[in-house]
Amino acid sequence: MTRPGTPIVAILILAIAGCSGTAKRPTPPAGTVALATAPYKAGLLAIRCGTLIDGVADQPLRDVTLVIRDGRIVSVERRQPANLPLLDLKTYTCLPGLIDMHDHITETSVDNNDMSVYLRRTAQEQDALSRKQAEATLLAGFTTVRNLGEYRAWSDRDLRDAINRGEVAGPRMQVTGFYLTIPGGGGDLIVPNVPASQIPERFHAGVARGPEQFREKAQNAIDGGADLLKVIASGAVLAYGGVPGEPEMTPAELSAVVQVAHAAGKKVAAHAHGARSIKEAILAGADTIEHASLIDDEGIELARQRHVALSMDVYNGDYIDTEGRKQGWPEEFLRKNLETTEVQRQAFTRAHAAGVPIVYGTDAGVYPHGLNARQFPIMVQRGMTPMEAIKSATSVAASYMGWADRVGAIAPGKFGDVIAVQGDPLQDISVLQNVAVVIKNGLAFKVP
Repeated sequence: MTRPGTPIVAILILAIAGCSGTAKRPTPPAGTVALATAPYKAGLLAIRCGTLIDGVADQPLRDVTLVIRDGRIVSVERRQPANLPLLDLKTYTCLPGLIDMHDHITETSVDNNDMSVYLRRTAQEQDALSRKQAEATLLAGFTTVRNLGEYRAWSDRDLRDAINRGEVAGPRMQVTGFYLTIPGGGGDLIVPNVPASQIPERFHAGVARGPEQFREKAQNAIDGGADLLKVIASGAVLAYGGVPGEPEMTPAELSAVVQVAHAAGKKVAAHAHGARSIKEAILAGADTIEHASLIDDEGIELARQRHVALSMDVYNGDYIDTEGRKQGWPEEFLRKNLETTEVQRQAFTRAHAAGVPIVYGTDAGVYPHGLNARQFPIMVQRGMTPMEAIKSATSVAASYMGWADRVGAIAPGKFGDVIAVQGDPLQDISVLQNVAVVIKNGLAFKVP
């Protein structure tokens, strides 16, 4: 994997295999940077940070050194440890690897103006696309994502497993496998002029009607390897015929899915634009509400009381209305986007002011992967402090995905996932759109 850049003088990164008994990789010459190569395992590394935002504390630390062994952070020290390869980032701000709580890493934005591409794309083409987008996401500094649904069932599971085996450069993933949706709903593939009966079953894997069918489909997802479940509670913006403000799944259907998920120790993410569907999903026990565009004050209070996080994709409306319009996306999609973008941003401000937890979720795939950090400035413009926005993509996100023990903070015991930027994101949050260093599991995937 070739990534152009100027080596940091006198820095040595030594990547070693994570399992015992595996020989060390050859040591590169002094003064060079060794970028990770497949198979990706675990690394041994010390990182000197001029400034460290650890994802938890309200104030950054200055001039500290992180020690990573076997892919895990073992200490945060004031002194430089001896006999360890050192990555000197004394002029950079270091942060935990970022988390995108709402990604569609196996899908691409240009598909929205021609849904028939899903029927023509081969399995090999899908695999290559997924791998390319996974790498773009990782190199943008997002070392962990939740993939919340896809039309082609289980493409995300295949990608997750390839990343976990060390074959693919990509973020840690939680996957849903497919959408749980009603026939013709926001998660069911509809291709204009193609009868539903002619669309292969793999594109309808989560389609159901009634609590019993949804219970069965939910169990199928769990048995197939899903890490969490995604329900389409209301209509969707980027789906034919959907009305974002109107319910699609019933409260009984939502409850059936939640019961199956929670019994298996899994979380439920509920796509819900409409005020009614948001409240019904919260009352059914959903763990996060995706989009929440039309949430009302009653829904905000309900989310606050029940500690349900909102994942509000407050950037992508701009992309849809500019690039989507240039690309000729369906007029229905463009209209519904305009109807939800500004009202969602106003709701974001009200929900944040009320103390509702908000996690960083972008809906990447609606816009190109690798641009995930474009949402940070909107969150700050609409009421968050820069530190709150950073925490929404680190420790807060990790807590709501159930991975607080492994990601979302720079602390002993966590995975060695570290990014670095030039400048101070607490003064200018937009610098997170230009990540200079990406370390995942103690291995270097991007350096200056």
